[in-house]
Amino acid sequence: MATNLYDYAYELEHALRKSNEFIYLKQMYAAVENDQIAKSMFDAFRNVQMKLQQKQMEGLDITETEVMEAQEIANRVQSNEKVTRLMEAEQRMSTSINELNKIIMKPLDELYGFINR
Repeated sequence: MATNLYDYAYELEHALRKSNEFIYLKQMYAAVENDQIAKSMFDAFRNVQMKLQQKQMEGLDITETEVMEAQEIANRVQSNEKVTRLMEAEQRMSTSINELNKIIMKPLDELYGFINR
């Protein structure tokens, strides 16, 4: 039995690693990593995403050329079934984490009156 919040957090981490969502995500990631074409496409997509996100965080404008480049890479990525499956698995994992976050934050939401307004 966990005795403090950190113990509970490590239990949650362990449960997350055993979850079907995480296991499937790992399988899809391995499939992409083991396919050079899929890996190259995914890496290019991820690099463009990170570059644009960094510019947004710095308050810089994203150029039309950068938007077009991102759209072109996204279109190519969608044509690769392995990458598409990986991205879907990422989305499912993200949804699960968001739902867990809502559960974790519920006591604070209740305390500050964000629930049942």
